[in-house]
This record gives sequence, C-alpha cells and structure tokens, in this order.
Amino acid sequence: MGTLTTEYRWLLPAALVADPDEERPVRRSTRDWVVDTICFVLGYGFTVLATIDLLQPHPTIVPQWQGTPHWLVWLDFVAGTLLAAALWWRRRWPVWLALGAQPLGLFTVSGAISGLVLLFTVAVHRRFAVTAAITAVTIATNAVFVGVRPEHNTGYWEGLIWSVVIIAIIVLWGMVVRSRRQLVVSLRDRADRAESEQQLRVAQARVLERTRIAREMHDVLAHRISLLSLHAGALEVRPDAAPAEVAGAAAVIRASAHQALQDLREVIGVLREGESDPATAPERPQPTIAELSALADESRAAGVRVRLDLGLESSDVPELTGRTAYRIVQEGLTNARKHAPGAVVNVAVGGAPGSGLTIEIRNPWPIPGAAGVALPGAGTGLVGLAERATLAGGRLTHWRTDAEFSLSAWLPWPAGGTA
Repeated sequence: MGTLTTEYRWLLPAALVADPDEERPVRRSTRDWVVDTICFVLGYGFTVLATIDLLQPHPTIVPQWQGTPHWLVWLDFVAGTLLAAALWWRRRWPVWLALGAQPLGLFTVSGAISGLVLLFTVAVHRRFAVTAAITAVTIATNAVFVGVRPEHNTGYWEGLIWSVVIIAIIVLWGMVVRSRRQLVVSLRDRADRAESEQQLRVAQARVLERTRIAREMHDVLAHRISLLSLHAGALEVRPDAAPAEVAGAAAVIRASAHQALQDLREVIGVLREGESDPATAPERPQPTIAELSALADESRAAGVRVRLDLGLESSDVPELTGRTAYRIVQEGLTNARKHAPGAVVNVAVGGAPGSGLTIEIRNPWPIPGAAGVALPGAGTGLVGLAERATLAGGRLTHWRTDAEFSLSAWLPWPAGGTA
C-alpha cells in the first residue's frame, strides 16, 4: 500500500491517510471533499426537485404524495435543507446528526436522500452495536412516517416493508465499506510491524556480527600479544644473550607485531563498514584443525614447552568443528603463557566421525621462580570459549586441582563429515 499512499494519496479517505497516533481531528482529503460535495448535491438537489414537484398539481417525481398541503411542502423543504446542510459535518458527528434527523424524518419527503446518507455514514464510521441502535430508531421513525404521510395506492405494511428493505441495503453497504477499511488498516499495521521487526532483526544481526568480530579479535590478538610479551620478557631477563638469540627473538617480535597489526586492521575495517550488511562483509580466512601443528610450533618458538598429541582417525573434520577446536587450543596456550610461564602444556586432540572431537589441555601450576611476565587479561576468555563451543553444538568445562589446571571440550563430528 506504500506506493498507493504516496502516489495516489488524494484518492484515499482521510481515515486511511491520517496517522493513527494523531489525536487531533482528521482533515478532509481531496477524495472526502469530492464525495461530500456529491452527497450534498444529491441530497439538496433531491430536496429542491421534490419541493418543486410537490407544488405541482400532478407531481411526477413523487406522485404518491400528490395533494400535499403547501404549508407542509414548505416545511418539508426547510427540513430537507437542514438535513442536506448537516451532510458537511457527517464524519465528525455521525451519531448525533443521525439522531437529530429522526424528528425531521417523521414527516419529510425531500430529505430522504440526506437521511439515508447520514445512516450510511454511521454504518461506516461506528461499531455494529451503535449502528444497530441507530438503525432500529430509523425503522421506528419510518413506521411513524408511513402513518403520517401515507402513499397513495399503497398499504401501510407494504410501504413500511419497502422502507425497511432500503434501510437494510444502506446499512449493509456501509458495514461492507467499514470492514474493508478495517482490513486495509490492519494490513498497513501488519506491514509497519513487519518493517519494524525487519529493522530489529538487522540491528540484532549487526550486534551479533560485531560480537563475533570482538570474540575473534580477542582470540587472535591475545595470542599474538602474549607471544610478543613472552619474547620481550625473555630479552629483558637475559640481557647477555648471544647476538643470534637476540636477533631471532627480535625477528619473532617483529613478525608477531606485524601480524597483530594486520589482524587489528582487518577487524577495524569491518567495524567501519557502518550500515553495510554484515552478511556481505568480507571475512578473513579462518584457521582449521590442520593448523594446530603450526600453532604449537609458534608457541615452542616463543619458549613454551608444548606437547601436542593429534589422535585423529580422519582428517575430514567439519569446518565449524575444526575452527572451534583451533580457537580452543589457541586460547588454552594463551592462558598457559599468561598464568603458568615455564610449565609444560599437554594438548591432546582426538576423535572420529560419529563419536565427536575431544580436546584436553592440561598444565601444572606455575613453577616457582620461573621467568615470566605478568600479562593483563579481561578474564572472559574461558567464558567466550564456552559460548563458542555451545554455539557449535558442543560443550566445554574447566577445573583445577592442587597440582594442575585442566580444560576439556567435546565438539560434534557427524558421521558424514558435515556440520
């Protein structure tokens, strides 16, 4: 309906064009002015023609009321004029105008068209109970009218039945128009709600995407920066190291810093996309389980003693499961570097299609006197890992004993190799 409302707004009634939240009276639309003008012309035109015809010796428009006294004809004309003038305010006070027309309806002939228009307006703009009450009053008024001004060659009951039939047709027509307008309004409200819900879904998708990017940034940068801190700490505690060792550590620091800056640049680039659709944003290549060996070698190069045991019966690990496993191992190694420098980290990854993928990471408590640098942390790494594992359909637990810290995870690995 949006196109019609914009392009053909003047063809719609004011009740459909107006803002439903507006409390002030609705102004007439162009269509309302045209319809009101036509109704007034028909109502008052019939009043004038019926009055002129009743003043003739042999009426042709209303011959059934031939011989009406002239004083009654002129009184009828005044009543018809008042009813026709009331048509200009029929939308603002439909019920009161319809009730006010009942005394005039006891005797007026020339105001018949205007009276029917007022009844039609009540049926369009008011609920059924009100319409039914006004209709009953109108039928009672017509029952009196048929007795006060009987038609020639027509019996009382015949005239009353025809009046009831005409009233019923007018009321049913108005109810049909009202139901159609209510349908249009409900469809418009439904479309507005659907648009609002769509905007909400887009906003939620954007928040979820930014949360995913923040989690990815935490996993990647925490790993890189912990390596940087570890190498820098080693240089700090060993100022007399051989030039080759210093050069090697400096090269690792430079490479890790470069990679960290590259990762940070990519993440910030995505965040600066602003209102773009997150689904269409470019995504950096994601690690897989095949890169666990390289991850362990990277940590060994930084001086961390890592024992990696890959007991996989198949290399066909689903992409989501492999990526989640990589992040879990990465965060486990980062935590070990932060909280247990110098300790041996045992990483065991195993599983098979159909039974799932298991990850076990264990390291003893920090060795007293071990060289290390205290690394700051937000304390949410394990919480993020647990959420990541849950989203992948698995579970993650961690605990500590008097001697060591343990982290265990299980991830789904369907028999078909897909997830």
